[in-house]
Amino acid sequence: MKTIDEICRIFLDDPNSIFYVLSHREKQVFRNRLVSRTYRKGEYIFRVGDIPNRLICLAAGKAKVFQEGAGGREQIVRMAKPIGFIGYRALFAGEIHAASAVAIEESEAVSLDRETLLSIMDANSRLCQLIIKSLAAELGFSYYRTVTLTQKQMPGRLAESLLFLKETYGFENDGVTLKICLSREDIAKLSNMSTSNAIRTLSVFAGHGLIGIEGKKIKLIDIPGLEEMSDERRFDNSLKCNAL
Repeated sequence: MKTIDEICRIFLDDPNSIFYVLSHREKQVFRNRLVSRTYRKGEYIFRVGDIPNRLICLAAGKAKVFQEGAGGREQIVRMAKPIGFIGYRALFAGEIHAASAVAIEESEAVSLDRETLLSIMDANSRLCQLIIKSLAAELGFSYYRTVTLTQKQMPGRLAESLLFLKETYGFENDGVTLKICLSREDIAKLSNMSTSNAIRTLSVFAGHGLIGIEGKKIKLIDIPGLEEMSDERRFDNSLKCNAL
């Protein structure tokens, strides 16, 4: 578990954090009102229907945000990493959470109460601009994912999901192994497909030399090939038949 000083360095001194733009006094307020909590793998950070009253930020670990559809089927809508916010849409909209968030490995989240956040935002227009930019980027990504999950065929959706995980979490030291271990079920939920189809399509990808599989670990061997598959420019009939 990180100390408050370590957490504050992450959120207040890292140029990639939106809170980097706070004044010295605002950073002191942030530090004094910050609450930290550790979550075990599989533990809920918040649930559908909860009333949000704090801005939640990941300080360490990884989390998934998902919604339940017909028959209780889950669809992963976001993946979060450190210095990432979760649940902020409902907080700013003044609504209940429309999705749930779960830690996918041991994670640490910090939170700031809504009143303190709004007070700081009232005094710092630059922070407001960065939050708006973050919300707009998230909205744009949601538009893109809607098209991806409804119009692409299964190999295209799965390839896009693997590339998304690469962009979000990066690689291990070997430069090819994704720096996240998701269950096959979660990969399926991220790609809007059944678990059996996800397993089958991953095997097809491995057979075509696009990826390598070692247990839950996935290596992206042919990124240009996956990019073509995501764009469905290399969607040949043999791969289509094998994947479906």
